[in-house]
Amino acid sequence: MKKIVLLCALTLISAFSFADEGMWFLMYLKKMNEADMQKKGLKLSAEEIYSINNSSLKDAIVQFNGGCTAEIVSGSGLVFTNHHCGYGAIAELSTPQHDYLTNGFWAKNHAEELKPKSLYVRFFVRMDDVSKRILGLVNDKMSEKEREKIINQEIAKIQAENSEGGKYVVSVRSFFNGNEYYYFVYQDYTDVRLVGTPPSSIGKFGGDTDNWEWPRHTGDFSIFRVYADKNGNPAEYSKENVPLKPKYFLPVSIKGIKEGDFSMILGYPGRTNRWMNAAGIDQNVKFAYPAWVEASKVGMDAMKKHMDKDQAVKLNYASKYSGVANYWKNRQGMIDALTKHKTAATKAKQEKKFNKWANKPANKEKYGDVISVINDYYAKTNEKARHDNFLTGLLRSSTFAALPYSLGQALVQYAQANEAKRSEILPRLNAFLADNYDKAYMPLEVDVLADELNLYAAKGGNIAPYIREMATKNNGNFQADVQKAFDNSIFGSKAKMEAYLNAPDPAIVQNDPLLKISTALMDKYRESNPELETLTDKFQAATRKYIAGVLEMDPNGKHYPDANSTLRLTYGTIRALPKDSRNDAKINNYTTLQGTIAKYKAGDEEFDLPKRLMELYENKDYGRYADKAGYMPVNFLSDQDITGGNSGSPVLNGNGELIGLAFDGNIEAMAGDVIFDPKLQRTISVDIRYVLFIIDKFAGATNIIDELKIVE
Repeated sequence: MKKIVLLCALTLISAFSFADEGMWFLMYLKKMNEADMQKKGLKLSAEEIYSINNSSLKDAIVQFNGGCTAEIVSGSGLVFTNHHCGYGAIAELSTPQHDYLTNGFWAKNHAEELKPKSLYVRFFVRMDDVSKRILGLVNDKMSEKEREKIINQEIAKIQAENSEGGKYVVSVRSFFNGNEYYYFVYQDYTDVRLVGTPPSSIGKFGGDTDNWEWPRHTGDFSIFRVYADKNGNPAEYSKENVPLKPKYFLPVSIKGIKEGDFSMILGYPGRTNRWMNAAGIDQNVKFAYPAWVEASKVGMDAMKKHMDKDQAVKLNYASKYSGVANYWKNRQGMIDALTKHKTAATKAKQEKKFNKWANKPANKEKYGDVISVINDYYAKTNEKARHDNFLTGLLRSSTFAALPYSLGQALVQYAQANEAKRSEILPRLNAFLADNYDKAYMPLEVDVLADELNLYAAKGGNIAPYIREMATKNNGNFQADVQKAFDNSIFGSKAKMEAYLNAPDPAIVQNDPLLKISTALMDKYRESNPELETLTDKFQAATRKYIAGVLEMDPNGKHYPDANSTLRLTYGTIRALPKDSRNDAKINNYTTLQGTIAKYKAGDEEFDLPKRLMELYENKDYGRYADKAGYMPVNFLSDQDITGGNSGSPVLNGNGELIGLAFDGNIEAMAGDVIFDPKLQRTISVDIRYVLFIIDKFAGATNIIDELKIVE
């Protein structure tokens, strides 16, 4: 085990010479690549990026609501992130009378800032390596369950040791599929308020059509503020809270960028699978992702039919629709890119080389059967992967596919409890009902569930038995059955739920028609059996050994751990794609407001523009935010290695100054989560000059501009 840990460290060091590929731990910057980054244009020291004892860049980078990245940009806790990262909070705060999602919102002072129900940011405090401590407790003779139990027990101890009595959130994460372990210490702030957002015609310009595409012309940003108690500590929302005074905030540069400039990104990339084997890629391309795409499209179509008819419904479902649509296009792009670039064949060549090494006499006992075990797992789970993606697509789109299941047992317990216990439970149940029913539109929910069940029954294969019985009786058309279930279910409306809470009866819950559908789906989702468990255990052990073997076989290779929502740094340059006739820019590494206006379509949901923005363009009224060449920049390209979760990440120049917000990648490189392509892979960012132009010249929110430290 010591040998594996050492090899992992060595391979991380060797990999760091490849500037564009890889997502790197901050704690290793000093010894592994400070010199390389400085050679390429970094003006800071590693200590200025990551320091435990002093303020540093890392103190300005936060994880935003668990799924995006954001950055602190003022001494009063002001936060920049993407519009699509703030989308859910903006939609929640919007009503037809105050439609901030459509029309934008700009607080003129702290009192006008708006608090969503649930929103938090997470600050990174420190990290450390506990590989030796954890791996010293396990061995290859243990079963996967034994191994997991021992590791989890030790993780609990590490978390308790570093939480300082609950002050910090501590997360111990596995890397290289269990060959290394690190702990991360965080501090969460839950009083986060909306300060400003452009209208969706700017923040979401291009919609689904332009998503994952270049050239882009999207003002993908939103602004929030972190609040704390008077001592600067995290606190629940209170009028007494004050804007947070952060340890560090980012200066903002409007000096401009050019091809070849050094740039870096700090953020929380969500998930990559670059150690995935050829058989796993084939499973995704041929079985899993097509089902994901089809199920997502069915859900989107059912939602949109109702959203287009009613603005309130559109606002209430905007965030859910956007999330489903984003991954619908992402997964189709993955299918196309992985197929076009023959990624599975490339991986198969690598595995052939590994297998030859693994079956040498010195390695055969430990590594000889690794590839065959992995391939056997995928061969036996291909059809299950197809089924599971149809089912999870259903669960992602339909609220009521899972809600009755998640709430049913609580309602039974409520009915069986005494009056005192009911009084204790009731506030939590009422809060749950408010969260799930206040903005729910039942005709939409009926259609989504019915349409998804139609697809699931037709193409899911080994589907839930109860759903199979229903399909046999209704000839695969669930519309009438689902409508009847909603009509006769206590889960069918908030009023029925409240009536149940006033007169609870466990028999009503247990015989509920929607609960029966939900239970059938969720039981299938959680289904397992001894054969599958054994197969999965062998696969997990083989994958761990495969990675350990690759590191041992090729200690000087380009190896790094997959992303897993932990803070990473990636660096590279401002870098163009080949000239594109669709882009008016002289170099295809940026776009302009002229290109935005060229896409304008009056009244179009995706390409309409505010009159004010068009007037500013006509008058060339760009203020101090225009490029020195005279144009108004909008988006730009760089070649850092990012993925989902990096949305909202700061793009920084060599001085550590904010030059843009990362928000997307290009569809040509959609295979990037599995294999990095240095020729195609690009990060698409909104130029910070466009952000400031919209805040200042478009919105007139000079109070926000006045907070920033702008470098000219």
